[in-house]
Amino acid sequence: MRGELVPEHNKQVPLEQPLNEPAMEGGQPGPGASSPQSDSAEVLLHGVFALLDPAPKTSYALSLTRGRELRMQRVGSAPAGRSAALKLADCIGCSAFAGREPEPEPEPEPAAYFSVFCYPFRKGWWDAAPARQRLARTFRVCGAQEPGDNLKLAETWAGKIRELAAPRIPRQEGVTWGLLSRPCHVLVLLNPQSGTGHALQLFHSLVQPMLDEADVAFTLFVTERPNHARELVRATDLSQWDAVAVLAGDGLLYEVVNGLMERQDWQAAIKKPLCTLPGGSGNALAASINHYAGNTRAFKEELLTNCTYFLCKGLHAPMDLVSLSTASGKRLYSFLSFGWGFISDVDIASEKYRQLGNARFTVGTIQQLAGLKVYKGRLSYLPVETSSSVSSAPGSPSEQNSHHVPCSNGRPLHILPQPAPRPPHEGSWPEDSLLVPFDQPVPKHWTVVPEEEFISIFAIYQSHLGADFAMAPTAKLHDGAMHLFCLKAGVSRLGLLRLFLAMEKGTHLDLNCPYLHYVPVRAFRLEPFASTGLMTVDGEPLACEPVQGQVHDQLCRIISGS
Repeated sequence: MRGELVPEHNKQVPLEQPLNEPAMEGGQPGPGASSPQSDSAEVLLHGVFALLDPAPKTSYALSLTRGRELRMQRVGSAPAGRSAALKLADCIGCSAFAGREPEPEPEPEPAAYFSVFCYPFRKGWWDAAPARQRLARTFRVCGAQEPGDNLKLAETWAGKIRELAAPRIPRQEGVTWGLLSRPCHVLVLLNPQSGTGHALQLFHSLVQPMLDEADVAFTLFVTERPNHARELVRATDLSQWDAVAVLAGDGLLYEVVNGLMERQDWQAAIKKPLCTLPGGSGNALAASINHYAGNTRAFKEELLTNCTYFLCKGLHAPMDLVSLSTASGKRLYSFLSFGWGFISDVDIASEKYRQLGNARFTVGTIQQLAGLKVYKGRLSYLPVETSSSVSSAPGSPSEQNSHHVPCSNGRPLHILPQPAPRPPHEGSWPEDSLLVPFDQPVPKHWTVVPEEEFISIFAIYQSHLGADFAMAPTAKLHDGAMHLFCLKAGVSRLGLLRLFLAMEKGTHLDLNCPYLHYVPVRAFRLEPFASTGLMTVDGEPLACEPVQGQVHDQLCRIISGS
């Protein structure tokens, strides 16, 4: 699918210093002119072209530099002419094409064109943070008499601009970054019911035009029921696509991850780069990726623009997944979070208010504060520091015994452990080497929380739990850790409200609340004393029962900024 190239004209961006080299219109250097080398950046291409603005057309001397800038110097103005620069780091695409002027002329001209599409950060109204805004420039090439020669020159400029616009692949020890191949074909999975129900409209108005400009082909699949996407990625030949993008909330990506892990070729399938395009109400992974890229907080269309920009650039990084096992035999894969208690209650209870968008969580928080509940259970975990220093086998049994048996009022919670299900494919899933069966106590080098009454237990593996909820701001895509928060019983409603307000800025740990405990962990086990309440995995409900999980480093890949 491709959109038409439609020129758009914006105000020029000021350039720090002008370009004063003489040149001729049409793209060739002028007589006696040397290549512009006065700037610190080496000039790779230089020429003069007409910018398609309302008549009369204005000619600009263009210089394409090795420093990844397209510098523009207006021709014919004294003393130096108006100057501008397009940063190619902000460029998502450049296309060359043949054609005629928009207005009819007596005789067709053998002109060709190239269009540059950039999305630089620009200051918003009043004190609004800078946001990516579309900036497109189309230049006319007509120096030669033969149309083919003009088109060849336009293609030369377009190809070099695309080459310089490609993101630099970061180099990080132990981490392998990648870049989507070009041409690129992406499978887009879209849930039309996500968030406020405008996902399909957002795709056509915002996402599709950007993909067209970046020359990214796509296949759009609109889901019709729960687990529709899971069934699709589990059974479909994925080799025809270079990446899988999800335009919805975090729940649809949860379906996709687990569908990929249920394939016979899961080892290869889970390495297919995934992309989150925020169309839900929480959009936690999208907010996290935006944060990792160094961007300021963004919401709604602004956040969607940023994530679509990442997809157009094509850079992808490894991401940790967490394997979760329950006492009844379920095994799930999670990319975002596991929760029990207050935070999970807010998430589930606010589902009925999804038409409010992100405000649903505020309404849900107020409701849950009014009827604050206490949950009883036992929490055990393997801290990151301990796991890196322990030399004994992580699965060695502990000498502690009945101390770990879950009970309620002296009576054990009777959930019969079942063997983990065989994966529906040949081979086996990744081994949970840090965990032991539920009928065994946790290994002796684990930590067992002495308290047994909690308001909330929450393990998050990304920085954000929502677009405005920075729960673990130091988290990374591949830090090999779950960021475990344990909120013990006894905190007042006012104290709890202060904590949640501080989470909007990621400053909740600065409050030094004695009831809030935080530790990065490699693995955990939670044993409820009663089957009351709901647990959540990536925002999706899970029946309350004993559960344990561990991190699997860099198991999948995700489209990301640098």
